[in-house]
Amino acid sequence: MRGIGIVIPAAGTSSRMRGRDKLLEKAEGQPLLARQTRRALATGWPVLVTLRPGSARAEVLPGGIACREVPEAAEGLAASLRSGAAWAQSLDLKALMVLLADLPDLTSEDLETIAAAFTEDPSRIIRATDDSGKPGHPVIFPAKYFEAMQALHGDDGAKPLLRQHPPRLCPLPGLRATTDLDTPEAWAAWRARQAQE
Repeated sequence: MRGIGIVIPAAGTSSRMRGRDKLLEKAEGQPLLARQTRRALATGWPVLVTLRPGSARAEVLPGGIACREVPEAAEGLAASLRSGAAWAQSLDLKALMVLLADLPDLTSEDLETIAAAFTEDPSRIIRATDDSGKPGHPVIFPAKYFEAMQALHGDDGAKPLLRQHPPRLCPLPGLRATTDLDTPEAWAAWRARQAQE
């Protein structure tokens, strides 16, 4: 799918993990951030990872991946979205997919499903849902929203933009679009499910 880029915001602090870094926790034998980045790279599209300055997370990323430090990361998710939108604009991309790094069940095929929905309706924001219809991630923003993304602030991410421009919803199987791992308890439950499969 030519013209789509992926930004993986990874400049947060894992504040709910009680001292552990959720993106460095192991999933299938590798740090979650590395695993998710490789799944993004498997699409063949440009991928950017945003990081806090000096973050140890940079050490686990695949070689050659584009990274940008976000000095204002403490502000929240919007800082990474601004950086991603500026990067996408600099590459003259048609759209930017926001892929959260702590959604462990998403596959490269899921990313392509969302991209196919964008191809069918390239003027709309496309947002993944789980099979119950609950909105989740990833979300694709057409290029016409890059300027608005660069005006976002705070930890609400793109919620103001999504309220103003309701997205087209694209269901993914099961709970792939909504299963995130923000707490030690969520990690334990996910690992227990993985062991049963």
